[in-house]
Amino acid sequence: MLDRITASLPSLAPAEQRVGKLCLSDPRAFAKLPVSELADRAHVSKPTVVRFCRSVGYDGLADFKRKLAGTINEGVPFIHRSVDADDKIGDVMVKVIDNTVAAFLKYRNEASTSAMDRAVNALIEAYRQGRQVPFFGVGNSGIVAQDGQHKFFRLGVNTTAYSDGHMQVMCASVLRPGDCVIVVSNSGRTRDLMDACDIARKNGATTIVITASGSPLASAGHIHLNADHPEGFDKYSPMVSRLLHLMIIDILATAVALRIGSTTLQPLLSDMRQNLRSKRYT
Repeated sequence: MLDRITASLPSLAPAEQRVGKLCLSDPRAFAKLPVSELADRAHVSKPTVVRFCRSVGYDGLADFKRKLAGTINEGVPFIHRSVDADDKIGDVMVKVIDNTVAAFLKYRNEASTSAMDRAVNALIEAYRQGRQVPFFGVGNSGIVAQDGQHKFFRLGVNTTAYSDGHMQVMCASVLRPGDCVIVVSNSGRTRDLMDACDIARKNGATTIVITASGSPLASAGHIHLNADHPEGFDKYSPMVSRLLHLMIIDILATAVALRIGSTTLQPLLSDMRQNLRSKRYT
Protein backbone atom coordinates (compact mmCIF):
# COMPACT_ATOMS: atom_id res chain seq x y z
CA MET A 1 0.00 0.00 0.00
CA LEU A 2 2.87 2.40 0.82
CA ASP A 3 4.50 1.52 -2.51
CA ARG A 4 1.22 2.36 -4.23
CA ILE A 5 1.11 5.79 -2.54
CA THR A 6 4.72 6.47 -3.48
CA ALA A 7 4.05 5.60 -7.13
CA SER A 8 0.96 7.84 -7.20
CA LEU A 9 2.62 10.97 -5.74
CA PRO A 10 3.90 12.51 -9.04
CA SER A 11 0.39 12.47 -10.54
CA LEU A 12 -1.30 14.15 -7.55
CA ALA A 13 -2.03 17.82 -7.01
CA PRO A 14 0.53 19.63 -4.80
CA ALA A 15 -1.82 19.75 -1.80
CA GLU A 16 -2.60 16.04 -2.12
CA GLN A 17 1.13 15.31 -2.41
CA ARG A 18 1.63 16.89 1.01
CA VAL A 19 -0.97 14.53 2.44
CA GLY A 20 0.75 11.57 0.79
CA LYS A 21 4.16 12.56 2.13
CA LEU A 22 2.67 12.95 5.60
CA CYS A 23 1.30 9.41 5.36
CA LEU A 24 4.61 7.99 4.16
CA SER A 25 6.56 9.77 6.89
CA ASP A 26 4.53 8.17 9.70
CA PRO A 27 1.86 5.72 8.49
CA ARG A 28 1.01 4.51 12.00
CA ALA A 29 0.17 8.01 13.18
CA PHE A 30 -1.74 8.75 9.97
CA ALA A 31 -3.96 5.71 10.56
CA LYS A 32 -4.88 6.92 14.06
CA LEU A 33 -5.17 10.72 13.80
CA PRO A 34 -8.50 12.46 13.11
CA VAL A 35 -8.98 14.26 9.80
CA SER A 36 -8.67 17.71 11.41
CA GLU A 37 -5.23 16.85 12.80
CA LEU A 38 -4.11 15.34 9.49
CA ALA A 39 -5.22 18.47 7.64
CA ASP A 40 -3.33 20.72 10.07
CA ARG A 41 -0.12 18.71 9.82
CA ALA A 42 -0.22 18.65 6.01
CA HIS A 43 -1.31 22.32 5.82
CA VAL A 44 -4.35 21.46 3.70
CA SER A 45 -8.12 21.47 4.12
CA LYS A 46 -10.05 18.47 5.44
CA PRO A 47 -11.69 17.82 2.01
CA THR A 48 -8.18 17.62 0.51
CA VAL A 49 -7.32 14.75 2.85
CA VAL A 50 -10.39 12.86 1.64
CA ARG A 51 -9.61 13.68 -2.02
CA PHE A 52 -6.11 12.27 -1.56
CA CYS A 53 -7.55 8.97 -0.31
CA ARG A 54 -9.81 8.73 -3.35
CA SER A 55 -7.06 9.80 -5.75
CA VAL A 56 -4.93 6.83 -4.73
CA GLY A 57 -7.82 4.40 -5.25
CA TYR A 58 -9.73 4.14 -1.97
CA ASP A 59 -13.34 4.89 -1.12
CA GLY A 60 -12.59 7.64 1.39
CA LEU A 61 -10.63 8.39 4.54
CA ALA A 62 -12.22 5.64 6.65
CA ASP A 63 -11.54 3.00 3.99
CA PHE A 64 -7.98 4.28 3.51
CA LYS A 65 -7.15 4.31 7.24
CA ARG A 66 -8.66 0.86 7.82
CA LYS A 67 -6.55 -0.71 5.07
CA LEU A 68 -3.46 1.27 6.02
CA ALA A 69 -3.74 -0.03 9.58
CA GLY A 70 -4.12 -3.58 8.29
CA THR A 71 -1.02 -3.25 6.14
CA ILE A 72 1.06 -1.83 9.00
CA ASN A 73 -0.10 -4.23 11.71
CA GLU A 74 0.21 -7.41 9.70
CA GLY A 75 3.34 -6.57 7.75
CA VAL A 76 2.07 -7.87 4.42
CA PRO A 77 5.13 -8.84 2.36
CA PHE A 78 5.63 -6.87 -0.84
CA ILE A 79 8.19 -9.19 -2.49
CA HIS A 80 6.99 -12.19 -4.43
CA ARG A 81 9.25 -15.16 -3.68
CA SER A 82 9.70 -17.07 -6.93
CA VAL A 83 10.21 -20.81 -6.85
CA ASP A 84 13.53 -22.07 -8.20
CA ALA A 85 14.52 -25.31 -9.90
CA ASP A 86 16.79 -26.33 -7.02
CA ASP A 87 14.20 -25.64 -4.29
CA LYS A 88 13.45 -28.48 -1.92
CA ILE A 89 9.83 -29.55 -1.44
CA GLY A 90 9.73 -27.75 1.90
CA ASP A 91 10.92 -24.52 0.24
CA VAL A 92 8.31 -24.83 -2.49
CA MET A 93 5.56 -25.34 0.09
CA VAL A 94 6.59 -22.29 2.09
CA LYS A 95 6.96 -20.04 -0.95
CA VAL A 96 3.63 -21.02 -2.53
CA ILE A 97 1.74 -20.63 0.76
CA ASP A 98 3.47 -17.35 1.66
CA ASN A 99 2.80 -15.88 -1.78
CA THR A 100 -0.86 -16.84 -1.59
CA VAL A 101 -1.38 -15.47 1.91
CA ALA A 102 0.43 -12.24 0.99
CA ALA A 103 -1.73 -11.77 -2.11
CA PHE A 104 -4.93 -12.34 -0.15
CA LEU A 105 -3.96 -9.88 2.62
CA LYS A 106 -2.82 -7.32 0.05
CA TYR A 107 -6.17 -7.61 -1.71
CA ARG A 108 -8.09 -7.26 1.54
CA ASN A 109 -6.18 -4.08 2.40
CA GLU A 110 -6.39 -2.48 -1.06
CA ALA A 111 -9.62 -3.65 -2.70
CA SER A 112 -12.33 -1.10 -3.44
CA THR A 113 -15.42 -1.91 -1.38
CA SER A 114 -17.49 0.48 -3.50
CA ALA A 115 -16.62 -1.42 -6.70
CA MET A 116 -17.52 -4.70 -5.02
CA ASP A 117 -20.81 -3.21 -3.80
CA ARG A 118 -21.71 -2.00 -7.29
CA ALA A 119 -20.91 -5.43 -8.73
CA VAL A 120 -23.12 -7.18 -6.16
CA ASN A 121 -25.97 -4.72 -6.83
CA ALA A 122 -25.74 -5.36 -10.58
CA LEU A 123 -25.77 -9.14 -10.04
CA ILE A 124 -28.74 -8.97 -7.66
CA GLU A 125 -30.69 -6.83 -10.12
CA ALA A 126 -29.98 -9.33 -12.91
CA TYR A 127 -31.05 -12.19 -10.64
CA ARG A 128 -34.32 -10.53 -9.66
CA GLN A 129 -35.18 -9.83 -13.29
CA GLY A 130 -34.26 -13.35 -14.38
CA ARG A 131 -31.58 -11.97 -16.72
CA GLN A 132 -28.45 -13.72 -17.99
CA VAL A 133 -25.19 -13.73 -15.99
CA PRO A 134 -22.53 -15.36 -18.20
CA PHE A 135 -18.88 -15.79 -17.19
CA PHE A 136 -16.10 -15.32 -19.76
CA GLY A 137 -12.51 -16.51 -19.35
CA VAL A 138 -9.76 -17.94 -21.57
CA GLY A 139 -7.17 -20.55 -20.65
CA ASN A 140 -6.52 -20.63 -16.91
CA SER A 141 -9.16 -17.95 -16.42
CA GLY A 142 -11.62 -20.15 -18.28
CA ILE A 143 -11.43 -22.62 -15.39
CA VAL A 144 -12.17 -19.77 -12.97
CA ALA A 145 -15.16 -18.80 -15.12
CA GLN A 146 -16.50 -22.36 -14.84
CA ASP A 147 -16.09 -22.20 -11.06
CA GLY A 148 -18.06 -18.94 -11.02
CA GLN A 149 -20.84 -20.48 -13.06
CA HIS A 150 -20.97 -23.46 -10.68
CA LYS A 151 -21.27 -21.22 -7.62
CA PHE A 152 -23.93 -18.92 -9.07
CA PHE A 153 -26.21 -21.51 -10.65
CA ARG A 154 -26.60 -23.11 -7.22
CA LEU A 155 -28.12 -19.81 -6.10
CA GLY A 156 -30.76 -19.96 -8.81
CA VAL A 157 -28.96 -17.45 -11.05
CA ASN A 158 -29.42 -17.84 -14.82
CA THR A 159 -25.73 -18.32 -15.57
CA THR A 160 -23.39 -19.93 -18.11
CA ALA A 161 -19.61 -20.04 -18.66
CA TYR A 162 -17.69 -19.81 -21.92
CA SER A 163 -13.97 -20.22 -22.55
CA ASP A 164 -14.14 -20.32 -26.35
CA GLY A 165 -13.70 -16.95 -28.06
CA HIS A 166 -16.34 -17.63 -30.70
CA MET A 167 -18.91 -18.65 -28.11
CA GLN A 168 -18.11 -15.57 -26.04
CA VAL A 169 -18.74 -13.28 -28.99
CA MET A 170 -21.97 -15.11 -29.84
CA CYS A 171 -23.17 -14.90 -26.25
CA ALA A 172 -22.24 -11.21 -25.98
CA SER A 173 -24.14 -10.53 -29.20
CA VAL A 174 -27.46 -11.66 -27.67
CA LEU A 175 -27.03 -9.88 -24.32
CA ARG A 176 -29.34 -6.97 -23.59
CA PRO A 177 -29.82 -4.28 -20.91
CA GLY A 178 -30.34 -5.95 -17.55
CA ASP A 179 -27.94 -8.81 -18.33
CA CYS A 180 -24.65 -8.88 -16.43
CA VAL A 181 -21.44 -10.47 -17.72
CA ILE A 182 -18.36 -11.26 -15.60
CA VAL A 183 -15.07 -11.30 -17.52
CA VAL A 184 -12.03 -12.89 -15.84
CA SER A 185 -8.50 -12.32 -17.12
CA ASN A 186 -5.08 -12.45 -15.49
CA SER A 187 -3.32 -10.16 -17.98
CA GLY A 188 -6.32 -8.09 -19.06
CA ARG A 189 -4.95 -8.11 -22.60
CA THR A 190 -6.62 -11.12 -24.24
CA ARG A 191 -8.14 -10.03 -27.55
CA ASP A 192 -11.08 -12.45 -27.45
CA LEU A 193 -12.16 -11.20 -24.03
CA MET A 194 -11.77 -7.57 -25.05
CA ASP A 195 -13.93 -8.16 -28.14
CA ALA A 196 -16.65 -9.95 -26.16
CA CYS A 197 -16.62 -7.29 -23.43
CA ASP A 198 -16.97 -4.48 -25.98
CA ILE A 199 -19.89 -6.22 -27.71
CA ALA A 200 -21.69 -6.89 -24.42
CA ARG A 201 -21.26 -3.28 -23.34
CA LYS A 202 -22.52 -1.92 -26.67
CA ASN A 203 -25.61 -4.10 -26.29
CA GLY A 204 -26.36 -2.53 -22.92
CA ALA A 205 -25.28 -5.36 -20.62
CA THR A 206 -23.43 -4.51 -17.40
CA THR A 207 -19.82 -5.65 -17.66
CA ILE A 208 -17.85 -6.65 -14.54
CA VAL A 209 -14.16 -7.30 -15.16
CA ILE A 210 -11.84 -9.14 -12.76
CA THR A 211 -8.35 -8.30 -13.93
CA ALA A 212 -5.13 -6.36 -13.32
CA SER A 213 -5.22 -2.60 -12.84
CA GLY A 214 -3.94 -0.55 -15.75
CA SER A 215 -4.78 -3.21 -18.33
CA PRO A 216 -6.97 -2.52 -21.39
CA LEU A 217 -9.71 -4.76 -20.00
CA ALA A 218 -9.73 -2.86 -16.70
CA SER A 219 -10.95 0.26 -18.47
CA ALA A 220 -13.26 -1.60 -20.86
CA GLY A 221 -15.79 -2.77 -18.24
CA HIS A 222 -18.39 -0.83 -16.31
CA ILE A 223 -17.12 -2.20 -12.98
CA HIS A 224 -13.48 -3.15 -12.39
CA LEU A 225 -12.60 -5.52 -9.55
CA ASN A 226 -8.83 -5.23 -9.41
CA ALA A 227 -6.84 -8.44 -9.06
CA ASP A 228 -3.26 -7.20 -8.70
CA HIS A 229 -0.40 -9.47 -7.69
CA PRO A 230 3.38 -9.66 -8.30
CA GLU A 231 3.26 -13.03 -10.03
CA GLY A 232 5.38 -13.48 -13.15
CA PHE A 233 4.68 -15.60 -16.23
CA ASP A 234 8.18 -16.82 -17.05
CA LYS A 235 9.05 -19.40 -14.38
CA TYR A 236 5.88 -21.36 -13.70
CA SER A 237 2.20 -21.46 -14.53
CA PRO A 238 -0.02 -18.99 -12.64
CA MET A 239 -0.97 -20.03 -9.11
CA VAL A 240 -1.63 -16.93 -7.03
CA SER A 241 -3.64 -15.24 -9.79
CA ARG A 242 -6.05 -18.16 -10.09
CA LEU A 243 -6.59 -18.34 -6.33
CA LEU A 244 -7.08 -14.57 -6.14
CA HIS A 245 -9.70 -14.68 -8.90
CA LEU A 246 -11.47 -17.58 -7.17
CA MET A 247 -11.52 -15.66 -3.91
CA ILE A 248 -13.05 -12.58 -5.57
CA ILE A 249 -15.79 -14.75 -7.06
CA ASP A 250 -16.33 -16.33 -3.63
CA ILE A 251 -16.87 -12.84 -2.19
CA LEU A 252 -19.37 -12.01 -4.94
CA ALA A 253 -21.24 -15.31 -4.52
CA THR A 254 -21.39 -14.96 -0.73
CA ALA A 255 -22.65 -11.38 -0.91
CA VAL A 256 -25.26 -12.29 -3.54
CA ALA A 257 -26.44 -15.26 -1.45
CA LEU A 258 -26.86 -13.01 1.58
CA ARG A 259 -28.88 -10.52 -0.46
CA ILE A 260 -31.12 -13.26 -1.86
CA GLY A 261 -31.79 -14.45 1.68
CA SER A 262 -32.12 -17.79 3.41
CA THR A 263 -35.90 -17.92 2.94
CA THR A 264 -35.41 -18.30 -0.80
CA LEU A 265 -32.16 -20.23 -0.83
CA GLN A 266 -32.65 -22.83 1.89
CA PRO A 267 -35.49 -24.75 0.13
CA LEU A 268 -33.51 -24.67 -3.14
CA LEU A 269 -30.28 -25.94 -1.58
CA SER A 270 -32.16 -28.50 0.51
CA ASP A 271 -33.83 -29.96 -2.58
CA MET A 272 -30.49 -30.05 -4.35
CA ARG A 273 -28.83 -31.96 -1.50
CA GLN A 274 -31.75 -34.39 -1.33
CA ASN A 275 -31.62 -35.08 -5.06
CA LEU A 276 -27.88 -35.72 -4.87
CA ARG A 277 -28.16 -38.40 -2.20
CA SER A 278 -28.60 -41.14 -4.79
CA LYS A 279 -25.24 -40.16 -6.31
CA ARG A 280 -23.31 -41.07 -3.14
CA TYR A 281 -22.41 -44.25 -1.35
CA THR A 282 -23.99 -44.55 2.09
